[in-house]
Amino acid sequence: MTTKSEQLNIINAEHFHTAVDDRGIATITLTRPQVRNAFNVDTINHLLTTLTVLEHDLAVRILLLRAQGEHFCAGADIHWMKDVVTLGYQENLADAGKLAKLMDKLNQFPKPTIALVQGACFGGAIGLVACCDIALATSTAKFCLSEVKIGLIPAVISPYLVAAMGVRQARRYCLTGEHFSAAQALQYGLVHHLGDNLDTIAAPFIDNLLNNSPAAMQAIKSLLHDINNQAINDGLIADTSQRIAAIRVSNEAQEGLDAFLSKRKPDWTKE
Repeated sequence: MTTKSEQLNIINAEHFHTAVDDRGIATITLTRPQVRNAFNVDTINHLLTTLTVLEHDLAVRILLLRAQGEHFCAGADIHWMKDVVTLGYQENLADAGKLAKLMDKLNQFPKPTIALVQGACFGGAIGLVACCDIALATSTAKFCLSEVKIGLIPAVISPYLVAAMGVRQARRYCLTGEHFSAAQALQYGLVHHLGDNLDTIAAPFIDNLLNNSPAAMQAIKSLLHDINNQAINDGLIADTSQRIAAIRVSNEAQEGLDAFLSKRKPDWTKE
């Protein structure tokens, strides 16, 4: 039986590289800077496999998504787009379904996710960013929903786009296909923080996450996904009450409460 690290080595390919450090930080790095890290169906399939391995690895605490070179990701690879032109409706449906599955997998990933963005972030790449819990960018990063310029629509990424930056801004940029700056992405809520060095601005976010209860963070992600846009009614009130009651009696919450009352650090901290 192969270990999780061996599984990652098997699926690491020309498209990206994955590594997990001793703090439990898994980093997926897109590694095709020669094509501005554009993705294709092979990239999507490998990412799906990688996310599945990482979500079940108990040693993984945080997932970082980043890219080599000058640009984060230019969206779909032009050679893949040429292939798509020759496909019929059913083949296109299956092809689009793979990208949709990737976005859902990243959006539902049970551990905290951070996107680190530099340079161009176009098309489907904005979907990857919107699916992450935290998005950090250089001040010179550029964003564009360019699909409309070639007769397409950002359909698969649209639910995550609207959730991240709101329908008002999504309507504008999906329709115009115009570029928008990192400062605008920050203003609209697509990214959370800007800086000159991605590692520097990521460090305090990583430190905060490593000091938090892993089980509580997973429960928070599940909670926020489930209550989003739900009406506040008796069912929702009962559900949230059940969630807090269940986690209060969990081993990790008991450890956290005991550590707090004993004025010590809980056993999940890395300090």
